Formats: sequence, structure tokens, C-alpha cells
Amino acid sequence: MSAVWRASRAAVKRRRLQTFVIGLVVFCSTTTVLLALALIGVASSPFDKAFAEQRGAHAVATFDTTQVSPEQLARTARQPGVEAAAGPFGQAVVDIPEDWLWMAGGTLTVVGRADPAGPVDRIELLEGHWATAPGEIVVNWSVQGSPGTKLLGTRLETPGGPTLTVVGFATSMSRSASAWVTPEQMAELHPSAAQMLYRFTESSTQARLSAGLAAATAGLPAQALTGAQTWLDLKQAFSALVDSYLPFMTLFGVLGLLVSTLIVGNVVSGAVVSGYRHIGVLKALGFTPNQVVAVYLTMLSVPAVAGCVLGTVAGNALAGPILKVVFTGIDVGRASVGGVSPWVSVACLLGMPALVLLAALVPALRAHRLPAAQAISAGGAPRTGRGLRVQRMLGGTRLPRPVSLGLGQPFARPARTLLTLAAIVLGVTTVTLSTGLTSTMVAFGNVGKEDGGARIQVQTGGPDNGRPAPLLDDRQIEERLRSLPGADGVRARALAQAGMTGQSQPVFADFYRGDDSSYARVIVEGRAPAAAGEAVAGPSFLTQRGLDVGDRVALELNGRQVQVTIVGRLIEGNARALEASWQTLDRLAPQARATEYTVRLAPGADARAYAEAVGAIDPGLSASVLDAGNAGTTTVITFSTVFTVLLTLVASLGVFNTVLLNTRERRRDLGMLKSIGMTPRQVVVMTVTSVAGLGAVGGLLGIPLGIVAHRFVVENVGVVDFPEYMKDVWHAPQLVAMLLAGVAIAVLGALVPARSAARTTIASVLHTE
Repeated sequence: MSAVWRASRAAVKRRRLQTFVIGLVVFCSTTTVLLALALIGVASSPFDKAFAEQRGAHAVATFDTTQVSPEQLARTARQPGVEAAAGPFGQAVVDIPEDWLWMAGGTLTVVGRADPAGPVDRIELLEGHWATAPGEIVVNWSVQGSPGTKLLGTRLETPGGPTLTVVGFATSMSRSASAWVTPEQMAELHPSAAQMLYRFTESSTQARLSAGLAAATAGLPAQALTGAQTWLDLKQAFSALVDSYLPFMTLFGVLGLLVSTLIVGNVVSGAVVSGYRHIGVLKALGFTPNQVVAVYLTMLSVPAVAGCVLGTVAGNALAGPILKVVFTGIDVGRASVGGVSPWVSVACLLGMPALVLLAALVPALRAHRLPAAQAISAGGAPRTGRGLRVQRMLGGTRLPRPVSLGLGQPFARPARTLLTLAAIVLGVTTVTLSTGLTSTMVAFGNVGKEDGGARIQVQTGGPDNGRPAPLLDDRQIEERLRSLPGADGVRARALAQAGMTGQSQPVFADFYRGDDSSYARVIVEGRAPAAAGEAVAGPSFLTQRGLDVGDRVALELNGRQVQVTIVGRLIEGNARALEASWQTLDRLAPQARATEYTVRLAPGADARAYAEAVGAIDPGLSASVLDAGNAGTTTVITFSTVFTVLLTLVASLGVFNTVLLNTRERRRDLGMLKSIGMTPRQVVVMTVTSVAGLGAVGGLLGIPLGIVAHRFVVENVGVVDFPEYMKDVWHAPQLVAMLLAGVAIAVLGALVPARSAARTTIASVLHTE
């Protein structure tokens, strides 16, 4: 083994370029595969673990107390299919002021519950103690991190009701309520609904959950059940952002693995063919066939292990920030995301080198079978060569002789040609996918900015931000903003935390008035809200609540309720937010005023000058120029561009390796061609032509694969619903460029060995003749 190691180490030093290629490919593949596996691992397992520990409710059902009695609800717990149940609990909606416990003003869903434990939905207490006396309330702290004891003791004055003091913070994986009080305290809040928590024997699908809930509520009045929230909706909310990244990351990971396998197999095959004499010498010195195979496998293992270790380290370093981004804003209890699972790192550390060795084993076995005498004498005699028939056919055409000879060369080594063609196809596929993603994300990032004008955000002051309140009223501010030079449109916004019928958690409702031109490109389905009782929402909000365009829901704020119709679907949106017309806000809170204004400037208007002019209108206004960039767009484009460049270079290096091997094998033929008059320039043309045809074929095959991959990615991003014009990004100039990309990959890889072959002298090649 000492001899095997010394021979392998020497081979690594001799083949530095091939060693670098293998290490680079394995590094990129390992990093991407580890990130994809890490995202798959955290997509659901943390939620499942925490949900099981807290005995989360498979369904949180809300009932109208005017339609059903507590005794009738209690009997539902004994229905077939119900594994366990808790309740009924009284449920009321309480108004909260703006910035109370850092929340948006609006409503709070409060449930009367005597004990945080129980057979279903065991609530975890984070700070303080459970509400056990009148005037006490425990608030659901669903965001990550501890609220801290400094917020304990915060008081809440309910309109026309008791004053409540925060005595604890807790969290529920079932999101069954925004806050809890004692059952006795709930009676003073005049509950209008009752809550039941169910666990079913069958709960793996929405259909089974619906069947279980229907069986549990059988016999109740038809209108008794006003809403239900299932645990699968919460699970989807937990993993929505992760799921949107998975197609993108997984696809690049698969491409990296395929390229890695192809390049490694090609490099080892070439190393065996070009090292015939080296193999013969090793066998003549006493190396057994198995030891020769071990030399070549060890030679590949060194860069593979190095690239795998570095890729695992890089993947673990990148996983933390990426997981932090994809889980930002998730509010489903204390499901700990953590970092990369140890099994993911172990799988990459063991799997990637094994994959490299498997790819190298087949060509390495050629060295096992090759006799020593034949190996040492390889290259000394003329080779009959395969593909001569094709070359003769091409020679009979009117093509220039260097071109016809070059086009016939790939047929001499069909296996090597197929490996090289596959690498080019994957390179073109990657370029096509990256180009399509870039075009889609650029169009997505430019939504609402098609006019080219800058955007100014104007915020009003108040106690919550430490600035003085504006002297002008709401309408006066809007009029003054419109009157300033450069303004082309003004949109006012008010935010409220409202209750929704059938939902235990509040929703954030944005109410807009004024310029609605921004809706022109952000509505995927339906239309913009134009009248009272109309709203739009993003795909995450609608999916997680089982809603669609045309459905009706009830919003409740300040003791008032409005029936709202979903009239449009946005490209994207917060999973807990919807957008409604200002007329809807007038019905819910007539005295509400806007707290933020977005000003659209005319093209060419001075954004800084406008922002300074806003400050002169009223000291209670603060203006800032909105960043024209988009973080998500930048991230996707940057990642895809970097990975595309790497895969393109690796594919070109694969072509480089193939051409280098071909020129070394054909040194005698090149010498003979030069001796009968072939110029160095013709040698370059012949060598480049030998792979340029493969590049064109690779482009024709890779373009449709890249288009399919692009569609797969953009149609499986759950948090964004791309409209058709953002998906249909392929036009004739782009397709021609993609075709040329295959030729460019081939020419880029062939140019250096072609020039080297052109500089080879006749004497150095034919001196043994």
C-alpha cells in the first residue's frame, strides 16, 4: 500500500489540472447538495417534533354559541374518529391599541382556559405564570426569542370591559388563540363564540381531516360551525418559504451531481488511455492489476475527499444564514429549526467520495485488464482507428479538409464523445435555466416600477416611533404630497390587526386609497379592490386558509364586522396579510387615518429633492427614497449566476480534457498531416471543429431541457405566483444565444489544447519513425 500511495501521489502531482477540475466539481456539488438536503430536513421535522410534544390540535374549530350549546359541543368529543378533544372554551375578540406589546392596532382573539395542559394543545409557558385570577391575561408570544420579563405587567384596557394585566407569555403550536384568560374572566368579556380542539385517529390529509371534523360535528345545526383551522395548514405555513427554495436548490444540486459524475468518468477514462505506458511500467515493476486500479482510484480520491470536506464546511457555513432567511416571520410556536442535521453532513462526506469512486471504477478497470507489454508499446505502431469510414465520407464533400477531418474525429472515440456531449448538454441546460430565472426575477423585481420613476415612502410620527405627530390631518397630508413638484401619484396606507371569522389568530389588513397603478402588474387573477367589502391577497394567505378568488370572509375590528369578498390574487404577499379598499376601513374604523404614504415620482424627477421638500411640509412627516433593488431577486440571480459560471467552466474543462487526450493520442497523425503541408492554423481549425459540432448538438439538446427546468422552478414557488408574462421569457434572440452557448463551451475548452497541438513540431513527433 505504501507503493500504491507513492504512485498515486506522483500521479496527482503530474495531473494537477485534472486534480483541480475534480476537486472543484466535487466542492460545488457537495455544497449545493448539502444545502438542498438541509432544507428538506428542516422543512417539516422540527414542526412535527414540537407539534407531537405539545399534543397539537389536528383541528381548531370555532362555533356560534347562538346556534349550539356547550353540552352539544362536549358530546362531539365522543364521536367516532375523535382520538382526543378539549373544550368547549369561550372565545371573544378584544380591541387592542396600536403598538401594544409591539403589535399593530386592531383585535386580539382571547380564549377562556383554566389550565395550559390537557389532552389536546398543551400550551408552553415561556415567561410569568398562567392566568388564575380576575384581571390576568396570558399572551401568545409566537415569534422566536424570549419576550423578557420587562413586558410582564403591561395593562390592556378593554372597551367597556375589565382592565387586564399581562402575567405571562406562552406559545401554542396549534395557534389556538392570541391570548388566554380564566373561564370566569371570559364571562365578563361576553364571548360570542366557542372553541373546540380535536385530535383525530386519521389526520394525514386534508380529506381525512375534513371527514373527521364532519363526523365530530354530525348532528349539530348546519350553521353552528363558523370556521376551522387544521394542523396541515400550520405545517404548510411553517415550510412555505423552504418549499419555495427546494426546487431551485435541488435542481442545481442534481445538475452538479450529474456534471461531477460525467467529468470524473471522462477524466479517469482519459487518464487510463493517456497513461498506457505508465500502467505498463507499473505492472513491469511488480504492481498487480488490483494495485494498478487502486493507484487510479486513490489518485481520484485525494481531490474528491478534499473537495467534499471543503464543500461540507462551506455548506454548513451557508446553511445557517439561509435557514434564518427562509424561516423569517414564522410564528408557529417553539419549533426549533437549528442548523444542519448531522446525518446530512455525514451523508455528503461519505456519499460524494463514493459517487466519485463509482464513476471512476469502470474506466479504471481497463487498466486492470491491460497487459504490461501492450501498455508499454502503446503508441509505437500506427493505429487503424475507428471512424475512418465517416472521415472518408466527409472527405468526399466540398468542406475544407481541416473541417471534414475535425468533424470525423468524434466518431473515433464514441464513448468519450458521448461523455463530452453530455457535459456540454448539462452546461447548456444550466445556462438556459439561469438565463430564464434571471429574466423572470428581473421582471418580478421591476413590478410596479415600469414607468422608471422613483418611489418615496412618507411615514407619520407618533408615540410609537418617538417623533412628533403631524400637524396636518390625513387628507391634507395627501393633498400636499400630490402638490409637490415631481409627484405623479400618491397612495395612502393604514394597517390594522383584524379578526377573521373562523380563525383563532388575527390577520394583518392593509387598507389603501389613492393611486392604484401599482396593482396593474401585481394582480395574477381577478382585479384590484375598488369598493367596500373587497380585498386581495397573496398565494400564501389564500392557500393556508383554503380560500380562492370569489370567496367571502368576515373581518372584525372595533366591534364592527364587514363581509369581504376576495376579488384578486397577488403575485406574492405576507401569509398573514391581505389588502383591502379604504371604503372597507371606513366601515370598520371610520376615524382611522393613514400612517404611511407611497409617492410615485415622474420619470426623471429628483427623489432627494422631493424627500427634502416633504420634511418642510410638516415636522411630523419623515420621507425616504425606497430602494429600487429586491433582495430576493438579487439573491437568486447571484446564486444562479455563480453556479452557472462554475458549471460552465467545469464543462469547458471536460471538453479541454477530451481534446487534450485526443491530440495526445493523435500526435503521430498530426505529425504526418503537418509533413504533407497542413499549417498550424489548419490544425487549430481541425481541432476546434472536432468539438464545435458537439457544442451545436449539445445546444439543441440542452435548450429544451433548460426551458423545462425553468418552468419546473417558477411553477413550484409556493410563496410567489408568477404570471404568465414572467414565465414566457424565451424569444428567438435568446434561443440563438443559448445555441451559441453550447458552441462557446466547446470552443473555450478546445482552444488551448488546439494551439498546443499547432505548435508541436514534426521532428518531435516523428523522430522514432
